[in-house]
Amino acid sequence: MPEQPIGALPTGTGALALETWNLTKRFGSFTAMDRVSMRVEPGSVHALLGENGAGKSTLVKCVAGFQRAEEGAILLDGREQAIANPIVARGLGIGMVYQHFTLAPGMTVAENLLLAGGQTPALIDWRAKRAELQAFLATTPFQLDLDARPSELAAGEKQKLELLKQLYLRPRLLILDEPTSVLTPQEADEVLGHVRAFARSGQCSVVIITHKFREVMAYADAVTVLRRGQAVHHGRVADTGPQALAQAMMGDSVAPPGAPTQRRDAPVPGAASAATEPVPPGEVALQVEGLQALGDRGTLAVHGLALSVRKGEVLGVAGVSGNGQRELVEALVGQRPRLAGRVRVLGRDYTATRAQNRELKVRSLPEEPLRNACVGDLSVAENMALRDFDQPPLSRGGVLRFSAWRSRAREWIAGYGVKTQGEGAPIRSLSGGNVQRAVLARELAGEINVLIAANPVFGLDFAAVAEIHSRILGVRERGGAVLLISEDLDELLELADRIVVMSEGRIVHETPAATAERHVLGAYMGGGHDHTPYQEAA
Repeated sequence: MPEQPIGALPTGTGALALETWNLTKRFGSFTAMDRVSMRVEPGSVHALLGENGAGKSTLVKCVAGFQRAEEGAILLDGREQAIANPIVARGLGIGMVYQHFTLAPGMTVAENLLLAGGQTPALIDWRAKRAELQAFLATTPFQLDLDARPSELAAGEKQKLELLKQLYLRPRLLILDEPTSVLTPQEADEVLGHVRAFARSGQCSVVIITHKFREVMAYADAVTVLRRGQAVHHGRVADTGPQALAQAMMGDSVAPPGAPTQRRDAPVPGAASAATEPVPPGEVALQVEGLQALGDRGTLAVHGLALSVRKGEVLGVAGVSGNGQRELVEALVGQRPRLAGRVRVLGRDYTATRAQNRELKVRSLPEEPLRNACVGDLSVAENMALRDFDQPPLSRGGVLRFSAWRSRAREWIAGYGVKTQGEGAPIRSLSGGNVQRAVLARELAGEINVLIAANPVFGLDFAAVAEIHSRILGVRERGGAVLLISEDLDELLELADRIVVMSEGRIVHETPAATAERHVLGAYMGGGHDHTPYQEAA
């Protein structure tokens, strides 16, 4: 640990009490946080709720020293503290796990854990350090390969490493920003159970930003709701419920979180078709046979995988992060070579070329869209045109019609509620939810035969989740086939017609979603099977 700044509280003396008083933060003329006061009791888990842009991240970044508020105060154990930067925060015993990864991709898991401490000796006794790190990992609910690099890890494994970095430092106040967005329900329960036990032992206080009301009700002691930069609700979790919290977040009457996001017989807002009745499952639209693909470390990640999705059907793929889902998606959409196997769309061989995507009407919603589906420095309009910039009406006689790009982008921005300074703004300047909306507008335009969606609502608030879910169901209702890969079991149970479980690169179980049992799915997801590959019925 770095030396503590003058006046800092000593670390390692137990959970901190945190209090913010009238914290205000402005960015130019925009007030992101307006006189927010909040108290976190020592040894408690305090949930922070609010829509995207409500001020949650701004609040915790001020506490963690990444931003400075213009007005107000931060008190730790009753003493006002000037937290000038993250080093000061760390000296005070404050640790934070961010929603976006802060790992060194070229370094190993072990090296990332050691770097978290802020001071690394010139010479490291790796035998002793590895033994120390292995002993530490043994006290946590999950394991990681110390020699793996973040670039080789799935999103869920990266999130675990971010949390492990902070737990390794034994903080007195731990801030978690969407810590379970890429974890399965079982993993989330393990992680949050561990964090809650850590807090209740008196070693740490916890502030958790989450959009999952189930996690608030199950693991938090108290909750604060922010709306448009202001704190609009404080209270004990035992005295409230999802409906009241949702109303506080939205400012009006909304459906309780956890209720179906969209009836399958209801029209989808903005959908190209006004069909109100789902199309019965028809011919096989996507057929995968014997697919094999290597992982980043050169070992087999997808083992002879077979599945099929019919028109008018959503097939959900469940699984613990790191069991080949990422490699499966990348092999299907052309971002990873296929070692063996065959993929067909409507009976035709499919190799994911741009021409085939256009001809066979195959679309994809990848995980981490800013990295996998966009060019960050290009404008919103240019990103929206990536799929068909050289086709009429965006191009005529080989000449690109930029005015048509901008005009269509403005229509899609309005239709999908994309919050941006304009179609000319760089897409990297948008929030995560708005990047996803922009990608949705592009990928869901026109007729679709096959949609491949991977964790499509990662890190989004429940209002955005409801909208995106409704649009995915709209594809199904208009006769498209949807392959939905998700690490959120609730999402799959809500949207899918069938669910298959993927474990160690294989499909090991299948069930109709309507009769699926959580504990059975969880057992297969956790490896509770004999590793016999699932054989698809003829």
